This record gives sequence, C-alpha cells and structure tokens, in this order.
Amino acid sequence: MALDSGTGTISNLDGVAAPIAKTVPTERVHHGDVFVDEYEWLRDKDNPEVIAHLAAENAYTEAQTAHLAQLRDTIFDEIKSRTQETDLSVPTRMGDYWYYSRSFEGKQYGVHCRCPIAADADGIDAWTPPQLEAGTAVPGEQVLLDSNEVAEGHDFFALGAFSLSHDGNLLAYSVDTVGDERYVLRFKDLRTGEMLPDEITETAPGATWSLDGTHVFYQTVDESWRPDTVWRHRLGAPTDTDVKVFHEPDERYWVSITSTRSERYLMIWVGSKITTEGWVLESDNPEGEFRVILPRREGVEYSAEHAVVGGEDRFLILHNDVVDGVKAENFVLADAPVADPSNLTLLIGHRDDVRLEDIDAFADHLVLSYRREALTRVAIWPLTKDGYGERSELEFDLELFAVGAGANPEWAQPTLRIGLTSFITPVQVFDYVPATGDLLLRKEQPVLGGYDANDYEQHRDWAVAEDGTRIPISLVWKKNVAVDAPKPLLLYGYGSYEASMDPSFSVSRLSLLDRGMVFAVAHVRGGGEMGRLWYEHGKTLTKMNTFTDFVSCAKHLIDTGVTSADRLIADGGSAGGLLMGAVANLAPELFAGILANVPFVDPLTSILDPSLPLTVIEWDEWGNPLADKEVYDYMKSYAPYENVEAKDYPAILAITSLNDTRVLYVEPAKWVAKLRATKTGDAPLLLKTEMSAGHGGVSGRYEKWKEVAFEYAWVLDRVGLADA
Repeated sequence: MALDSGTGTISNLDGVAAPIAKTVPTERVHHGDVFVDEYEWLRDKDNPEVIAHLAAENAYTEAQTAHLAQLRDTIFDEIKSRTQETDLSVPTRMGDYWYYSRSFEGKQYGVHCRCPIAADADGIDAWTPPQLEAGTAVPGEQVLLDSNEVAEGHDFFALGAFSLSHDGNLLAYSVDTVGDERYVLRFKDLRTGEMLPDEITETAPGATWSLDGTHVFYQTVDESWRPDTVWRHRLGAPTDTDVKVFHEPDERYWVSITSTRSERYLMIWVGSKITTEGWVLESDNPEGEFRVILPRREGVEYSAEHAVVGGEDRFLILHNDVVDGVKAENFVLADAPVADPSNLTLLIGHRDDVRLEDIDAFADHLVLSYRREALTRVAIWPLTKDGYGERSELEFDLELFAVGAGANPEWAQPTLRIGLTSFITPVQVFDYVPATGDLLLRKEQPVLGGYDANDYEQHRDWAVAEDGTRIPISLVWKKNVAVDAPKPLLLYGYGSYEASMDPSFSVSRLSLLDRGMVFAVAHVRGGGEMGRLWYEHGKTLTKMNTFTDFVSCAKHLIDTGVTSADRLIADGGSAGGLLMGAVANLAPELFAGILANVPFVDPLTSILDPSLPLTVIEWDEWGNPLADKEVYDYMKSYAPYENVEAKDYPAILAITSLNDTRVLYVEPAKWVAKLRATKTGDAPLLLKTEMSAGHGGVSGRYEKWKEVAFEYAWVLDRVGLADA
C-alpha cells in the first residue's frame, strides 16, 4: 500500500484508490495533556468538503465490495423467502377491540388495525384472540394508521408515539422523517377517520392521555437532545397555550411520562444512569399538581407500580437502596401505601444471584420479571383477599431462552400475554391463564422454506477473564457443521449500560448458519446478564474489563478449537462499536475482520464536550473527564481513536449514519481516516455512511434486509464462505 503524492488517495494492490482525509491539526488540551487531532474538521457536515469525503468513502466501499453484489442479492432473497411478508401480529385486547398490526408483501412498513370484540363472547372466550388470516378480510376491521402512507415521499421514516385514548376514540402518533429523533405529534379521531388540526413539532417520541381524553402529555428535548420537559396539551387548544408541567434542569437526568395499567395515575419519571425520582398525579385530574413519590437520593434507583392489595391502594417499589445496612445491588421489592410511599414494607429481599428487573400489577395477580444465571425469568404472583399468594416461575425446556411479559394493557384480564424465543426458537406468543396454569400457544413466528429447529444447536460456554472471572458465551450453529476443525465464527458483543444480550431468533442469521458459520455472543461485563455488579464492574474506572473480557472470549474460542484467528469476525454496534475499536487495538491478531456499526470510537472527544447530545448524562457511565484527571487518563488509555497504532489491523467495515444524534458520524469517519493513514498491512478498511438515516440505520424492512445482506456478504467473504 503506497501513498500517491498529491492525489489524496492510497493505491491498493488492485489499483483501486482509497480516499484519505486531509489533516488539519487541532489541539485538545485537558489536565495538561495535549492531543493533536488531525481529523476533527470532519465534524462539520455542512462543509461540502466533508460530504465529498464521505461520498468518496462510500464509492470506495462500493468498489471494494462490488464482487459481492450477487451474494448480497442471494442473501436478501433468502431473508425475503423465509419471511412471511403478508402477516398479522397476535391481536391484543384493549377495551372493546382487538388491536393488531399487518404487514404486506412489497410494503416497507406496518399497518396498525383493530376489529371489535365479538358481541356474544363471554368469559375466557372474550380473551381468546381471533384467528385472523393474512389473506382474508376481517369483519369490522378499521385501519388506524398505515405507516406506508405516512412515509410516502420520505427517504427515512420512524414511528414514535402510538397512543390510544382510554375510550379508544382518539389516536396520538408521532413521526420522524429525517432520522434525528425529533418527532411531529399528530392526532386522529378514530370515530370519523379525520385528522385533528392539533400538531406539535420538535417532540420526543411519546404521548400519554389523561383518563378522560381531553389532554395529552408529551415531552420536548433540550439543545443536547435530552428529554427535559413535560407539557400538557388540551386537545383543540392552540399549542402556544400548552402548559409546562415539569422541567428538569439537571443535565444528567432524562424525563418521561406514562400512566399506570390501572388507569388511576399519571407518572413522571426522572432518571440518570444511577438515580431516579417519580412524580404522581391522579389521571382523572389532569390539570392537578404532580407530587413526588420518593425524593431522589444520589445513587438510589427505584420504580413504582400501582396495585390494589387486600382492597388497599399500594405502590410496589423496586429499589436498590440500603436494606439492613447492605446496599441492595440487585434490587429488592417493597410495598407502601399510596398515601405514604416512604412507609416501605419489604416483600422480596436481596439475592446475589438474582437481579430483580420489573414488577407488573394486574387486578388479581402480579408478574415478577428477573434474571438468574444470565437468563430472564418470569413468575406469577396471585393476589388474595388477604394480600399476596405464592409465586410460581414459568419453566421452559430450553438451555438458552429469553422470556418476558408481552402486550398486556388491561388491568382486569384472565390471561397474561407472554413472549418466548431462543437462538433456535422463532418467537412464540403465549397466553398464560393464571387460574389454571395453562400456557396456550397463540402464534409462532413463521419461517418459510422448511425451517426445523432440530437442525440447529445452541449452547452455553464459559471463558475465564484475566482476573479469573467466568464470562458466559452463548453459541448457535447448524448441526451438520464439521466439528473436527475450527469453524468460521461471528462473535458479537456490547457490554454497556447494563444492557443484556439475551438469546433471540433471527431469520437473517440463518443465512450465516446454513453456510457453516457459528454465531456467538460474548456476555462481557458492562452488560447486565449476571446482575448489577456485572454492570458495575464494566463501567467508569473498570471499563477495561469489557474489552479484555471480549478478548478472553475470543482466545477461549480459539484455544478450545471452536474457531481460529483467520476465521473469527468480531461484531458490535454503538457502545458495542467502542468495544470493537478497543479490541482492534488490543488484540488485532485474533480477528480476520471487525464489523462496527455506528461505533462510539471517539468517546473521549465526545464525553469532554457537554454541548454534544447525551454527553452530560453519560458521565455516570464513563466518568467525567472534564473534572477528573484520573477519568481523563483512563479513558484516553482505551479510546480507540487515540490509540490507533502503526501495526497490522484486521479487515474493518465501519457503518454509520449522517443524521445519527447518539453516535455522530464523525467518530467512525475520523477513526477510519486515522487508521488508513497509520496502520500497516493490506487488510481492507471500509467506511459506509447512510446519508439519510439515524442511529438505527436505514428505515423500512426491505432496506434493512439489504443492509444486513451487505454486512453478511462482507463477513462471509472474510472467512472464505462467499462461495459456500
């Protein structure tokens, strides 16, 4: 690889020119440290030269992957052929209607519909969803919103709010047609089908109705894109008369608003990464004053769910405060009178091996969601006339799985909607009947073309980290893959924000598995799979554990013969993209390729700038390098951009979006520019920028399938399976 003097390109061995960015040295000085950033000029996306550079990178990426065009088309066709394009979701009962969504062959987006409950339905029959056929008309069907019509004429479309008034007569919905997560909120009268004149711009993606449907509560964001204010809008009134009901000035906190399932209360939630505070108001008094549930205390998180226990209104409060002198890291559950939320009675104490995650209240039972042994669990907890009955956990005959409560909007219902999936189990939708213990399968995600779960195998393995910690690894492969030789493997990781990468089925992933590739997830610290301390030990000044855990998982898979370095691809996005950038610097020799989606590879520059979106709230996750030299030095020690070196890196494909407000496109653009100017060796380095998308990438299912096909074709090519 050689630099062509004066051309701004690098000539690869095949003669195709790679763009190189010009250098404009910019000093960044903090805590006496001077860092010269030569590519910060790429941040100005209003600069035509920046856009031209991104376009040149796109052209280069397309040229370097042109030989994969047929494979991309083949994978796209495989995804399409396995997907039942014209389909319906399982109807969910709310009020007098069944609500469901439709998809249609050839259409990018879903269609939201409802049909009336059968007039003669009674008892459990009134809660048995109708067996709707995709190709047949549904009696009394009403289309509430056709996203394809709303998206027409736009390159990007995302639906934010989709909120029905309690009587089912009005719909509030919001749309983003740019990708910047600023939504326009609109209203529709479902009795007439007419759009109401009310329209509110620049909102966050949510809307909550008052009980009587006269008011809607919504949020707006500050200059850093942080939802910071809750507004009350009276339907039919000018938007300039909307009332600000709550504002949070502390930039560490996000604000949201919701209503309880019982419809008794509206709740405003204020949360940072480590502290929460709730405010409550009776839903039938929308113009009243919200009152605090429990005042915020630094480092204490809690949630509150309204329940009626023994005829008394109670708040069920999950929290991680100190109990009996010990910090409840994995949370405990208590209840308290609504009139006196501070008067807590402990219901479920702390366990080191169980992370309590959620509590849902219904008229006659509770649903407890928790995590044990890196897997999600659900237990049903009956309410008796005297209080609480005996909990029972739902059990499933799978080594790996993910289970959770689905759409259950009604307070009084004899069934509970449950969702179950695994790496080999297409999503199954059940209705559980607490009164009988019956688990009724309502639908399994259709996979066309003769899919048989018995052809695949999933398994849990464990690596040992540098400090002796056991790190879980989840794997799935097709059984006919040869076991006597290292196999090509795609290793995915995330490891931030206590987000857990739970087992899930993927139609598109079959295109990898069926070609002989193994898919694995490294459940590294910084995630939440093994409890709160798993997260705590992979953030701020222990963040390096996230990266070294991933390296340990890769080494384990190589050392045990599952794969080899020349057949191993690393994959991660967003904060998982930070992981990708870090392991590229730490152990490039372990990987044949690295796929990084919207990668957070310039974290120190971003976290040092409080004017950037999301920065201040992120200080609880990474530390505050502005105020703390130790944090600054620590972040600089692992930041991918600062640590690019003159050494051989594996092949890298970085994908970003121009309108991303969470991880700005400039981060991977700078990273790739520096890598191209610094690294040695001939492994290809590619940057692909979606020019009309946000953090989630392109919109529309066919466009997303094309993007997946692009990525998978690149992955398969790197491990020698492009012709498999």
